[in-house]
Amino acid sequence: MATSPQSLVREALRARARELFSVELDDLALEFPPGSEMGDLACPLAFDLARRLKKSPRQIATEIITGIPPIPGVARLEIAGGGFINVFYDRASVPRALLANLESPRALHRGDGGSEKVIVEHTNINPNKAAHIGHLRNAVLGDTFVRLLRHSGYAVEVQNYIDDTGVQVADLVVGFIHLKGLRAPAAIESAVPPDTKFDYYCWDLYAQVTEFYEADKTRLSLRAAALKKMEEGEGEEAVLSRYLAPRIVRCHLATMARLDVRYDLLPWESHIIGLKFWARAFELLKAAGAIQLMTEGDRKGCWIMELPGSADAVADEAKIIVRSNGTVTYVGKDIAYQLWKMGLLGADFNYRRFHTDAEGRHVWTTSVEDGEPDHPPFGGARRVYNVIDVRQSYLQRVVQQGLRALGHHDAADRAHHFAYEMVALSPSCARALGFAVSAQDEGRSHIEMSGRRGYGVKADDLVDALIAAAREEVLKRNPEAGPEAGAQARSQADETATRVAIGALRYFMIKYTRNKIIAFDFDEVLSFEGETGPYLLYSVVRANNIFLKMTEREGFDPASARSMVDRADFSFLNGPLDDHWELLGLLTRFDDVVEMAIRAEEPSIVARYAFTLAQRFNHFYHEFPVMQEPDANLKMARIALTWLFREYQRKALDLMGIEAPARM
Repeated sequence: MATSPQSLVREALRARARELFSVELDDLALEFPPGSEMGDLACPLAFDLARRLKKSPRQIATEIITGIPPIPGVARLEIAGGGFINVFYDRASVPRALLANLESPRALHRGDGGSEKVIVEHTNINPNKAAHIGHLRNAVLGDTFVRLLRHSGYAVEVQNYIDDTGVQVADLVVGFIHLKGLRAPAAIESAVPPDTKFDYYCWDLYAQVTEFYEADKTRLSLRAAALKKMEEGEGEEAVLSRYLAPRIVRCHLATMARLDVRYDLLPWESHIIGLKFWARAFELLKAAGAIQLMTEGDRKGCWIMELPGSADAVADEAKIIVRSNGTVTYVGKDIAYQLWKMGLLGADFNYRRFHTDAEGRHVWTTSVEDGEPDHPPFGGARRVYNVIDVRQSYLQRVVQQGLRALGHHDAADRAHHFAYEMVALSPSCARALGFAVSAQDEGRSHIEMSGRRGYGVKADDLVDALIAAAREEVLKRNPEAGPEAGAQARSQADETATRVAIGALRYFMIKYTRNKIIAFDFDEVLSFEGETGPYLLYSVVRANNIFLKMTEREGFDPASARSMVDRADFSFLNGPLDDHWELLGLLTRFDDVVEMAIRAEEPSIVARYAFTLAQRFNHFYHEFPVMQEPDANLKMARIALTWLFREYQRKALDLMGIEAPARM
């Protein structure tokens, strides 16, 4: 159970409102006053209750604080203005409360009398080529949100949906058959050079297929034929798709593992069809009158879903659920998938292990064949977050409308589209990666990429380039780890460069709000100054260096820093406000920041908090020396504060999937 000062205050006020007014408050707001004279927290609870109780806010606030039991870590409560409840901490007790909060286990979050299981679906790369930079934003945002939810005690299931029956896979099948003349998996394995990454080979072939279609539009009939064969599970097209998709998915898993992005389950679109999930959903939709068969016009023979408030429903291609040739569109299959995710379909997959990582963690896959009996329970979530780019917003609305049309209004409200904007390249980054940049593009803030034309940045290439650039920076700062150094020193430099590069990349993808287009730029990503991943990492390394220097000069045991949180006298914190409390007060906000990020579905809130925390510590570091402090207790207290900062900043970094190196 969380024991942060805010959580203790919040629970005490909830309990008091329940006792006095028989009111259950699921969400109790706490604010941070602009000045210390107004306390450390301010609660507008009385204003929220005034209309309901038909009393003045000040009267309600007076009743709440009169006779309220003591709250651990709180010195006093006062009423301010028209009814604000101002909270004044016993600041001397806060360091120990922060320590307890760090070390207390998280209670499982429960809601509506049952387990609050959450499914987060993210990454979802079409299995037809290598992952690119845009996929990284999806994966990093999704993975960070998963970490936030798990930190707060939610039971989270991570799914990576594999669209193995879509046009992208069909185009790759067309490429192998009609451009390469390769019609069997064995022939493909023999044809791909052993020194070429399979997903890279497919990347180039996919771009060639685009040119193949453009040279003769009648060739698009090959795509349509391949799609139908794949959906029916027949012919060489179906055989190739069943071979190609898993082959490329394994490449994607390896790429994402470099960023410490993991999954619990891979649901496959072909299994939704093979196990008749779509057929079941189709009958439900028809019976509910949610879709209509078009009997005339351009959409004759198509099944259409009309969204309320949309005047041009019939004319919009996105509303087609089943095409005139009988094949189901992506959105139709996604309705069936969404029903299953929320336990509303009345059917389930079979499951088997697909991959086991280096730490022994299993990635499971759905299956139409017999599965393994010892699989974890999948699906049946209370809430679902679909991490899909903003361009799919309309289709996500169609999926939600499908749930509503079937009477599942509450489930539709709990199905969240976690939308985000695209990643582009800055002109300088495009040049650095070897792309020709036109004079027109030079004047733009960003350059869009196109996977169909092969104009894009492969994720692995980007990670490799960032690691190489980070290694150069690390060697500048640590020349003793250069080519002439021993194997251990070089290995440590490589590990540091990798952590800096991955941390820089993940932070860059998180720090912008989801509705902002990112223009990726190498210099900005890897800068050691400003709002960057390396700046945050260096704040942790700086805290480590304090302990290392004390060990060298004074024989200090770094492991004893934690005990100093219990041993030091922090009564000086109850005096005039100074930078000791400024740092400590910011640490008390950690759990509230996480909850705010979850409610807003905005991981950038945590990124900004971590950056502010790093700034505050760096200021503290420069203003208040630790090793040179002559007062023994004050020195002990500063060691304790440095340790608390390091542990909370490490936790903030871990929520963003970032691991600090030992040195930089």
